[in-house]
Amino acid sequence: MKHIAILCSGGDVSGMNAGLKRFVEYSMMQGLKPYFIENGYEGLIDDMIYPATYSHVSGIISRGGTMIHTSRSKRFREASWRQIAIDNLKAHHIDALVVMGGDGSFKGMQKLSEEAADIRFSGIPSTIDNDIAGTEYCLGVDTALNMIKYAIDSIRDTASSYGRAFVIEAMGRGCGYLALVSALTSGAEMCLIPEIPYDLEQYKEKFLKQKAKGRKYFIAVVSEALKNTKQIEQWFEQEIGIEATPMVLGHIQRGGNPTVYDRLMAFHFVTHAIDGLLDGKKSAVVCHDHGGFHYKEIDQVVRGKRQISDALMQLGREYGHS
Repeated sequence: MKHIAILCSGGDVSGMNAGLKRFVEYSMMQGLKPYFIENGYEGLIDDMIYPATYSHVSGIISRGGTMIHTSRSKRFREASWRQIAIDNLKAHHIDALVVMGGDGSFKGMQKLSEEAADIRFSGIPSTIDNDIAGTEYCLGVDTALNMIKYAIDSIRDTASSYGRAFVIEAMGRGCGYLALVSALTSGAEMCLIPEIPYDLEQYKEKFLKQKAKGRKYFIAVVSEALKNTKQIEQWFEQEIGIEATPMVLGHIQRGGNPTVYDRLMAFHFVTHAIDGLLDGKKSAVVCHDHGGFHYKEIDQVVRGKRQISDALMQLGREYGHS
């Protein structure tokens, strides 16, 4: 293995630039020639491939997003376009490709690994949704949680000053991890996620008792997967009798200056990705849990379903009860 490339695919996350910096430096340290692929799988199809140097990654470690850009590629779903992508990799004599992305990105990597027998692939879970099977942590999650924490802490000041309820919608696609952890760590009074059934009557009984004892405001955190932010706003006004304001945090959760933890995790993820490729792994995803870093085959990751830990689920089930 002499030439190695990296691309970012799907949603951007803070920590990707730190990963790109480590990729260039560690590849060269291992005697490899590093390449960047601009604009994800779209750039792979369009041959936006070029050698990466130290100057490319100078000063990027503190920036959110990705300096080589990202995309979601519809063309890549078709075998004919994937063959063009493979031909482009071979034209640059690239022996291995590192993919930073989430579920859709790994499905694309799985297809490539099946169709390009002489190229190795390694995946780095990079999604704030934290919904990749086989890993407890994905790059970018810590920064996203800190962005949400800052937003909720700020909103609480206004909620208490005005005496109203705020219904805060957190991202996460079909996974409630961001909403649950954010609700727990911000002291929210309500948390609604798809993994845990909820009973609004229980919440109503609890909130009306608190209101009778002097509570003036409420903070509710809901997962975007439930698509019920407007409904919960109306519920507060009609059932609890308090003015409510919806707050969709949106893409602010994906950006921002990466935390120390995400910068460090980016270094570890990339180091293990390159080491695995050098050790001969054909198509693996670098995963992380309480036991440290390890590898899982791409098929296992793509087929699996990420579950929120039992400890977090137990804390989440306490919501709504007196």
